[in-house]
Amino acid sequence: MFGFLNLNKPFGWTSHDCVAKTRKLLRLKRVGHAGTLDPAATGVLPIALGKATRLLQYLPGEKAYQATIRLGVRTTTDDLQGEIIAEKSVTNVTLETVKTALQKFQGKIEQIPPSYSAIQVDGKRLYDLARKGEMVEAPVRIVEVFKIKILDWREGEFPEVDVAIACGTGTYIRAIARDLGTVLGTGGTLAALQRTASSGFQLADSLTFTDLEAQLQARTFQPLPPDVALQHLPCVSLSAPADQKWCQGQKITFENNSSQILRVYAEDERFLGIGQTKDGVLTPLLVLV
Repeated sequence: MFGFLNLNKPFGWTSHDCVAKTRKLLRLKRVGHAGTLDPAATGVLPIALGKATRLLQYLPGEKAYQATIRLGVRTTTDDLQGEIIAEKSVTNVTLETVKTALQKFQGKIEQIPPSYSAIQVDGKRLYDLARKGEMVEAPVRIVEVFKIKILDWREGEFPEVDVAIACGTGTYIRAIARDLGTVLGTGGTLAALQRTASSGFQLADSLTFTDLEAQLQARTFQPLPPDVALQHLPCVSLSAPADQKWCQGQKITFENNSSQILRVYAEDERFLGIGQTKDGVLTPLLVLV
């Protein structure tokens, strides 16, 4: 079992729960995931199977979400799973006001991760500290939001806006919901979140656990090829005997002097692993055969 599972994570499950369930269904010890999703979020969770766990570090970081932000509410966790700490009716905010405010969250922005998050401070995860009543603010980080598009707007005592967000790695959508509320002066929290794309995997192609179990019962399940999410990396094909030498850990003379990370293939199109070029030499970083 070698490759990836594009899992549609169910509501209420942690990413660790999904790994454990996959491990049990496939009877496979070596399982990992890319890009943690909060329990209340659904959608794309890339699962690496077998030796593909070694490829997780090379997956692209870009992600996309559909989120619902509720105004007039602030919570301890910056989503509806937390305790409400402030609540007030919102009557003076218009869609145009929200559009203008959202422009502040595009591009490279400063962001403070939620107090309940997996970020580590002094070796301890923030959510562990928060559960003990120790509220420690994470250091400001720079994240990149490529695009925010408003999908729907619902007026009311606590207005909601649905948005599509494309962003880079490390971006917290809960923090965007919280900070949008701060900019508007209303308070805000995340009401719903679905990840529509992650690390090269798309929601339209994902499998639920029900789908996976049905395919396993019918014996039709096949992992996605291990290089399916590595198409952002350039590639090189090695002919014999260079391919064998490279697989044995030897450096190979390379005609390009640039420094880059590559997918490496044999002439018969077998995926061999990941290499790095520098000063006219191709060095093995990860050999998978």
